[in-house]
Amino acid sequence: MNIRQRHDSIVRTLRRNGSSTIDDLARDVGASRRTVLRDISALRDEGFVIHSESGRGGGIQLDPQSMQTTARLAVSEVFALLISVAAMRAAQNLPFSDLADAGLAKIEKSLPSDKVRDLRRFLDCLHIGQLSPQQDLSDLGPMDADLLPVFETGFLQRVHIQFDYRDAKGNKTRRKVEPQAMLILQPLWYLVAWDPTRGDFRHFRMDRISRPECLEDEPFRWRHVPFEDDVCPYADLQR
Repeated sequence: MNIRQRHDSIVRTLRRNGSSTIDDLARDVGASRRTVLRDISALRDEGFVIHSESGRGGGIQLDPQSMQTTARLAVSEVFALLISVAAMRAAQNLPFSDLADAGLAKIEKSLPSDKVRDLRRFLDCLHIGQLSPQQDLSDLGPMDADLLPVFETGFLQRVHIQFDYRDAKGNKTRRKVEPQAMLILQPLWYLVAWDPTRGDFRHFRMDRISRPECLEDEPFRWRHVPFEDDVCPYADLQR
């Protein structure tokens, strides 16, 4: 499940059952206790009144009269908007750019300060360059919708992620890596990651990644990504 699906599932479960435990909710949505606790906090921020009682017989309860009162955007949702604008600008195909920038600035102002900090840290990982005209695009496919929320957790919490990867010859492998950067060479998007098994950086085309997931108990250290001179951080949107 992605973040929004988990939130919807948690609310449905609490409305249906009246109460539940963190362990039961984690099992229902297929996530860790820490992830569910973070989801509960996010739902409270959105206006849901959720009570918690400790001890035997306690658990999580949703006030049956409460409902979502705010339409807060998740960092991953705002980041999706920002990188889309960045990619269009890099391709010199961004009409009404002033209005787009003004709208994005308003969205950023609506976020809590901790979310703005997360957003800027996320943007630090974004790089944009130019694709070689010799690049073969005949097998270009869609990207998995679950990638961005997995990347958000992987980048911000600095934990390993794993996924199935299909190489140019169609061979599939299960990879576990340290996410270090995102590279856009429009229309190709890459995850730049340190591969511990190979002891080096690897570029993974995002349209070849499937079944991504975070390994929240496996942190890693940040590394300097040695991009080529013609691939520079896209910093304009951080102002």
